[in-house]
Amino acid sequence: MPVTYLAINKTMFLHFRDKFPQLNVFWDKYLPFQTRLEVPTKTILLEEGKISQNYIFIEKGCVRTFFNNNGEEKTVQFFFENEGLTSFDSFVNNIPSQCAIETIEPSVIYLLPKQYVTQMIEELMHEQNFAQMMLQMFAQRQTHYINEFISFIRDTPEQRYQNLLRERPHIVQRVPQHYIASYLGVTTVHLSRIKSKIAKGKAHF
Repeated sequence: MPVTYLAINKTMFLHFRDKFPQLNVFWDKYLPFQTRLEVPTKTILLEEGKISQNYIFIEKGCVRTFFNNNGEEKTVQFFFENEGLTSFDSFVNNIPSQCAIETIEPSVIYLLPKQYVTQMIEELMHEQNFAQMMLQMFAQRQTHYINEFISFIRDTPEQRYQNLLRERPHIVQRVPQHYIASYLGVTTVHLSRIKSKIAKGKAHF
């Protein structure tokens, strides 16, 4: 897919600046190393099996992570505006990524290469309370993934879809149905049956 390179701006760091506005000098220092990309749907930002070299921040659009299971794509997670991601194990340990990263809407993203992410974090670790904030962020993300894992084992696909409707309705509203089905571990036909059953239940109520 074609990629359009545009000018650099400050959006990538806004989610950190909200928590640490006193650190503006650091953000400004690393602005020149960001690359702003305007990309179409189905742009691969990281191929499965490749080493992650960039931190990705989403200004606009939607991104999914997925892996190939014997020719069938399995969606793992979705990310939206003002969220950042990378293939963490690959990024940190310099090993092939187990997942691919792909846009599922026309998106505006920012890339910061690993060397500058590492350098910036090393500098920020000396700032008061920054280490605690990072630990809290990692703990929140880890808790989310643990809850996802438990839900996949414990809950039925219908229960997981109900959870999406209740807790993250924006996914149901914006993500194409075949990706939601992949995320739930069902076929699109099965997902249609789940939606029909829920709709009938609401009608009876």
